[in-house]
Amino acid sequence: MSSHAPSWVKKNQQRYPRIKDDKGKSHEILTPFSEENLQADLKAFQALMKHIKEIDGNENTIIMVQPENEIGMLPTARDYHPLANEKFQENVPAEFIEYLEKNKGNLVPEFREVWARNGYKGSGTWEEIFGKGPHTDEIFMAWYYSKFTNNIVEAGKAIYPLPMFVNAALNRPGRLPGVGYPSAGPLPHLMDVWKAGGPSIDFLSPDFYFPNIKHWSDLYTRQGNPLFIPEHRFDNTVAAKAAFIFGHYEAIGFSPFSIESTSNPEDEPLGKVYNLINQLIPIITANHGQNKIEGVLFDKETQESVLRFGDYEFTVKHSYTLGYEANSKNEVWETTGAMVIQTGENEFYLAGSGVVLTFKNMNNSDLNVGILKAEEGKFENNNWKVIRHLNGDQTHQGRHVRILLADGFLIQRFELYNYE
Repeated sequence: MSSHAPSWVKKNQQRYPRIKDDKGKSHEILTPFSEENLQADLKAFQALMKHIKEIDGNENTIIMVQPENEIGMLPTARDYHPLANEKFQENVPAEFIEYLEKNKGNLVPEFREVWARNGYKGSGTWEEIFGKGPHTDEIFMAWYYSKFTNNIVEAGKAIYPLPMFVNAALNRPGRLPGVGYPSAGPLPHLMDVWKAGGPSIDFLSPDFYFPNIKHWSDLYTRQGNPLFIPEHRFDNTVAAKAAFIFGHYEAIGFSPFSIESTSNPEDEPLGKVYNLINQLIPIITANHGQNKIEGVLFDKETQESVLRFGDYEFTVKHSYTLGYEANSKNEVWETTGAMVIQTGENEFYLAGSGVVLTFKNMNNSDLNVGILKAEEGKFENNNWKVIRHLNGDQTHQGRHVRILLADGFLIQRFELYNYE
């Protein structure tokens, strides 16, 4: 909803028109088909970017900008304002068709299937190319939302070229666009529409308020899109998820909602994980993009992951699988997570809580893998400081590396070796 528009915009519907539903009723959402709406928004954003540059151009505390918030169409899949209806009857813009044809082999499958149903047509109206139905209404609306947003982004970057991204309220599976979720936002099934219409937008981001972070993160990391989660429900899973997404997806950010609204954020589980990640930043950045960083996320339903680092196969499990902890008998298991970073052929760092690791040599089954050294520690001024050397009881006499939930959030450094 355009609830934050100034009063002089809200009161002048003639100049700043709103969207209309399929019954002709107006709603408090400014239509992206109005040039007046675009110019008013554009001028406001230019003023904002000018202000940011003036007050922060040297210190650079503001490192990215989100020029919209959960953009989307309600309560119908598309706008029925006369300006929108006129565009809907026109041919699909050549710019969009050129993108589709150029990227035909790399389109996300759920979108390519829609285009394929009508034979990959290269010209025609929206319904002629994509068929009739709310899915076409949503594609149409996504194109014009992305074009509107791209104009805003380009104008802002011309003043101060910070990275700019858009975020989405996720669609619930099986729900219709505009009815069950805000239609036409930067959603995974519309990724190609947004990339085609918004080439100056740096990446698309998901907001999480329901489960299955892996499913949605997998969808958002296609086509080279980096993972940044600007919103997530602040619940008891966020600490484990932070370790997971920074490890598994090498994400660039994770911001649970109302993250600062606690008296002592550093004492929250999430604050403790961020402390570990902050210590690890030098080795994370040094090994980024080299298949040397991974992450895991566990609960009662998902208890195990298998990771590969060079010659080594890691089997990583929820620490409750050991049966050491009293809560392992509970019907519901706490969510746990960790990240693993390979810093040498045989050297690794583990950060997180509630995991146990065992090892295998994948290239030579005749070799056993042993733990040469394991230690708990922390980084001070980028230097590793050993807090304690882990003894036999703490590695099950060399059988595994572990951080129990009861241990809290820790960093361990360990080295492996092979023996016959």
